[in-house]
This record gives sequence, structure tokens and C-alpha cells, in this order.
Amino acid sequence: MRLIEIPYHQTKSFSRLLLDYISGDKSLAPFYNRFPTLGNFKQQILEKQKQPLNRKVLVAALNQQYSGIETTQLVKENIESLTSENTFTVATGHQLCLFTGPLYFLYKIISTLNLAEKLKSEYPEYNFVPIYWMATEDHDFEEINHVHLFGKTLTWEQDQKGGVGAVSTQTLEPLFEDLKSILGDSENASEIYSLFSEAYLGNSDLASATRSLVNSLFSKYGLVILDADTKTLKREAISLIKKDVLIQSNYSLIEQTNSELSKTQAFVRPINFFYQLKGSRNRIEFADQEYTILNSDLKFSKSELELEIENHPERFSPNVLLRPLYKELVLPNLAMIGGAAEVNYWMQLKTTFAENNIVYPILLLRNSAIIIDRKSLEKIEKLGFSTTDIFNTEEELHKTFVSRNIESEITVSSELKQLETLFDSLLSKTSEKGLQSSILAEKKKQLNVLNKIEQKLNKAEKQKYSISLNQITQVKRKLFPVTCLQERYDNIIPFYLVYGNSFIENLKENLKPLNQQFSILIQD
Repeated sequence: MRLIEIPYHQTKSFSRLLLDYISGDKSLAPFYNRFPTLGNFKQQILEKQKQPLNRKVLVAALNQQYSGIETTQLVKENIESLTSENTFTVATGHQLCLFTGPLYFLYKIISTLNLAEKLKSEYPEYNFVPIYWMATEDHDFEEINHVHLFGKTLTWEQDQKGGVGAVSTQTLEPLFEDLKSILGDSENASEIYSLFSEAYLGNSDLASATRSLVNSLFSKYGLVILDADTKTLKREAISLIKKDVLIQSNYSLIEQTNSELSKTQAFVRPINFFYQLKGSRNRIEFADQEYTILNSDLKFSKSELELEIENHPERFSPNVLLRPLYKELVLPNLAMIGGAAEVNYWMQLKTTFAENNIVYPILLLRNSAIIIDRKSLEKIEKLGFSTTDIFNTEEELHKTFVSRNIESEITVSSELKQLETLFDSLLSKTSEKGLQSSILAEKKKQLNVLNKIEQKLNKAEKQKYSISLNQITQVKRKLFPVTCLQERYDNIIPFYLVYGNSFIENLKENLKPLNQQFSILIQD
């Protein structure tokens, strides 16, 4: 693949807040810790070293989760290195999307891998472990139960409730029959079908399946996969849970920050933890000196709920705003790698981190990219556009094309003048009225013929425009399905069918997270 990098604002696809952040707008400085430059990581390391952290519990949890899983020596070494005070993590997190979900899931992980490698090169005296934090506790199954593929949507139908990590994968078998018929029988199709079937049908739940799949794709690069929905890690967060649930101290801090930010991404509640049991994950509300678990008959007094937190911290699941604090509490983490929405809602939390004595990480926007295949590129160039022009709207592209070509509009005005001159000359050669009438009739007939020829020529020219405009539409809709960035809609499968397992290697070679530029990847 050939790489072209452009500023994010040229894509017309990102919020003003995000653009201001990556441009270093000083007005946003109060809402984050350090700007994502290579040099700033040294101070981040020194600050993070001062935060108390139970590394033994973290490593024990990871070893337990990797028991029985075939992985690489590099992953094993990375896990073991986390016992050292000189080892730090850089982390991304994501939902457990079906078949990896949209492309940006891959971009998140690759950004994390490349950042870890870059930091090791700059600071060889430290170790840097790339982490994928699985969002196993999320309960919005409808967000992750489908994949868009060749104009179709494959949807996983099942009725299990609660955190998606515990959802059984055995109901996926009918979907695999559809997938196999869509993929075809090429070598690359067989490879990716095997990857998916071994991961999903070879494991009992979605968390295990996702770990298996991501491990297959990225273990050779040393990626460590963590499911933090465990009792041992949640025990480390007991004080964090109590402060939010029993004292509700985070609410006012986040509300204050929200009032100062021009736009906020996530809604804060007085209590930002869910209560989860097998098959359920429900909000906790406090009223009339009593804690109620919504959609259930469960109620607790303050003392009862405090005891519940102490005895069963695993039953308390952070929402989108408290998960960052939990993550930075249990990991020796330096950087959060996320998308635009994540960067936005993490900026709601600066004072909340300080209140809970947790070091605020460096916020790094993950790589974003568009992949342009050879045929689409040829069409773009043949139509007279550059690769950066494709970020304009379909209507803008149509107008630009027509305006560039309108000067070629066909007219027969000069031929009409010549015909007028010819017949005027003929008329001047006779005074006989009958003959003049005949000449005038012929003149009218020939003028009509020329006018009809002009209409036919212009119709053909318009048809030529129509073909070109339709080509613009086709390219635009292929690269920007449902008018959004390709990475937010398309899945790995079409690209794996073309590139095979070299697709991941191509992405890793080209995506450079600290550049903070949008990547255009052009098929060679």
C-alpha cells in the first residue's frame, strides 16, 4: 500500500472539539494532562511511577485468563514484565464486535502496537506493553451483533441479557452458514473463515471468542488482552466504587467540567456504576435513603450496599465515564488510544482523576484511514480528481465535474450562420417569387435539421456527463458507505480476501499514531 497523510480537518468528518485538541488549542489545556508528543512521555512515566499499583494482582489475573490459550513467547514475556516497576502499558479498549466489527477496531489496536514500539525505541530503559482492554461488561448487544458485508448485513440473533462477554456463541452456527456462502472458496476466504470459526465456535462465550480471535491476529506483535471483569481486579477498585456509589463524589466534578467544555460526549449520573448479576446489568439509583437496582426487586440500605461492595466488588460495573478511572487504577498505563468520541469524553474527567488520586493518561487519537482500491483510484483520476477531493460531498463533486467540463458544450451557431449566409446568397441570385419561396422553404428545412443535430449532439454530451456523474456516485458510496467514513462501516473481510494475512502487516507498516494525520492508503 502507498501512504498519503492529510490533516484531519480536510476530511470534514471530525468534531471541532477534536480538531482543536489535536491542533494543541490552549483553551483545552485544563482538560487533559500532557499533549501526545514523544518527549512528553518521560514526565508521564515519572508521574505514573508514583501511583500505587498492585502489579502482582494484574499479572495473576492475566496469567489466569491466558491459561489454556496458545499464544506467543512475546505475549508471555510482556505479561511477566508487568511485575517490574520499569514496565508500563499503553492501552486501547473496545466492544466485543462480531467478526472484529468496523475497521477502526483494527486501527485502534495497531495504533497501540506502534506506539509501544516507538516508546521502546525512544526510552529503551523501560518496557512498554500494548494492551487491548475488552469491554466485556457492556450490555448493549444490538451495537455489536452485526457486520456489514458486500451490501448485506449479517445479524446475530439471540436473547441472552447482561454483559455481552458472557453471551454464548453457540447460537452463531446459522450465521456461519451464511458467511461461508458469501466468502466463496478462495485461499484467503478459507483462512479467514477458519479464523472466525475456530474463535467463535471453538469457545463458549463472546469474551473467550474475542480473546481467541484477537490473539490469533495480533499475538506475534506482543498484544496483551485483558478482561478486567474479574473479582481480583475489582477488589482493587473498592474505594473507587464506594466513593461513586455511596458518596457520589464524581457527579458534581464531571458536571462542572461539562459546563466548561463547549461540547460533551457522555452523560454523567449521580451513580456511575451498574449492578450486575448473571444475565443482568442494571443501574443503581438512590432515593429516600435507599438504593434501588432498576428492573429488579433488589433494594439496599447504605450499610447493606457498602457490605455488598466489600464482599462482591465484581457485581459493580463502571459505566463509560467511570471505566477510564478503573482502567488507570489497575494498569501502569501511560496513554489511552481511542477514537474521537473517546478523546472527547475522557476530557470530561480530568478533575475526577485528581479527586481519586489516579494519574491522568496521555490522550492519543487512534489512527484513522481510508483504503482506496486500484479501480476506484483509476476512476477518481480519470474523472480529474485528486485523492483528497473525495472527502467532498457527492453533490460538491458533481458540481465540480460539470463546471470543469461545461466549456465543451456543443453548439452549431457558427454552422447556422454559414447556412444563413449561403441561403441569403442564393436568394440574391433570383427575383422570381416562386423560386425564392422554394429557397426559403429549403432554408427552413436545413435550419431545422441543424437544430436537431445540435440537440442530438448535446444529448450525447449530457449522456457522457451522466455516465461520469454516476461513476462519481459509485466511487463515493463505495469509499464512504452510508455517507460515513469507510472505517466506521466496512469490515476486515473484503480486504482480507484481497490481501490475506498481509493486510494487518500493511496497516501496521503505514499507521503512525504520533503523526496525528489522517491516512489515505492506496492499493499498489
